[in-house]
Amino acid sequence: MAEYWSTLDVDLHLAVDPASGRRVGLEQALREAIRDGRLAAGTRLPSTRTLAVELGLARGTVSAAYDQLVAEGHLVATRGSGTRVAELGGQSAGNPSAAAAGASATGEQARAARRLTHDLRPGTPDLSHFPRAAWLRAARRALNAAPNDAFGYGDPRGRVELRQALAEYLGRARGVRADPERIVIVSGAVQGLALLGQVLGGAVAMEDPYIPLFHKVVRSHGAQVVPLPVDDDGARVDLLRGPDYDGVDTAVVTPSHQYPIGSTLHPARRQALVEWAREGRRLVVEDDYDGEFRYDRQPVGALQGMAPERAVYLGTASKTLGPAIRLAWLVLPEHLVGPLTEAKRHADHQSEALGQLTLAEFIASHDYDRHIRAARLRYRRRRDLLAERLHTRAGRPAAGFALGGIAAGLHALVRLEPAGMTEAEVLKRAAEFDLDLEGLGDLWHTLPANTLASSAARPQGIVVGFGSPTEAAYPRALDALVRTLSWR
Repeated sequence: MAEYWSTLDVDLHLAVDPASGRRVGLEQALREAIRDGRLAAGTRLPSTRTLAVELGLARGTVSAAYDQLVAEGHLVATRGSGTRVAELGGQSAGNPSAAAAGASATGEQARAARRLTHDLRPGTPDLSHFPRAAWLRAARRALNAAPNDAFGYGDPRGRVELRQALAEYLGRARGVRADPERIVIVSGAVQGLALLGQVLGGAVAMEDPYIPLFHKVVRSHGAQVVPLPVDDDGARVDLLRGPDYDGVDTAVVTPSHQYPIGSTLHPARRQALVEWAREGRRLVVEDDYDGEFRYDRQPVGALQGMAPERAVYLGTASKTLGPAIRLAWLVLPEHLVGPLTEAKRHADHQSEALGQLTLAEFIASHDYDRHIRAARLRYRRRRDLLAERLHTRAGRPAAGFALGGIAAGLHALVRLEPAGMTEAEVLKRAAEFDLDLEGLGDLWHTLPANTLASSAARPQGIVVGFGSPTEAAYPRALDALVRTLSWR
């Protein structure tokens, strides 16, 4: 017999076995709910009178079940505070799902498990500066003005309010030639690349080094990935005309600020890339993940503005606001709008609408511009402090290194000289100072032995993210970095 009951407005399903008797059945059901985590430690149970009424049992039966579980240590009864679930040291060990999650923890989960004090890994902004108050005001205004159909199924391309706001903002701030009808809202850059890989297929050139996950996503959705080397002037677009790239019809690049090298695509290469795309009716996918953050001059305009019919613009809120927003956007050539929209429909039908409405209001009110301007100033100060500390560090350097890629973005590249410490040695030494860093070695594409680049020719380095620490934590993290790169 299954009974449903509620405690403190929280519903909980209990399966009470009548064959065991009412008291014993209730004990077993409560015990099982505690062990599998449905009744968490500290949860207050209803009074014996209330639970007896809700379950149709005698109050004495419920009291006896409570007393037994108190005696076993599953519950704690305190005069004046009622009965609560006890703190059990091994409670999570019996949870199969928790055990499975722990067993499968890799990547970010494994890193989180290390809990190093100082974190200079790249990839996220300072989440403590998320504009909570302004976002809440925008959410309230958006909800008050939202039409009823905003709460139903909608256009797979996304809410028209957000697409209109993005078209205006991207044209004004990034030089993108955007039509709301050609914008598709996606749940992050990963989904955007997945949909493009699915629709485009064929061979896709992707920068090397780059984010390995992006390579895997494109490959797993039907496209062949061909690595495209990067140097201090950006992607080697001249190689696209060579024999190693026969059959490549799409190139994914980060022209404003390459990750992780940090270079900006040289104007001559931008022009050459556009010409390559136009000549063969090919496509350029522009990943503009942090293009708003430029420190030495005005932000470099998007490449898409040079050839809107031969370029896809991929933008995201993950670096300007935070990854949890789960909103990104594709500005598409006309011929891709239909196929991408259909692919989005089949993937998840649509991205969630309430966040889209809030972001649309946030942009339209210019709170987004104000937030970016404040963030740009904050990150520039951090960038300057990073350069100052490394160039005037105390102690004799343990290895020669050069700081690069600091003209824009939220990360810098510390290039390691061959005569100094190796990348592995730096990472090991960083761990000794309780500092978490990312090595350049993890970001290279896996290449066959006979291709353009070999592992022996790859430079070594450390990617330093100066965006993620809080204001208070950042100086201490830099102290740890200086000690890592210096002799004592």
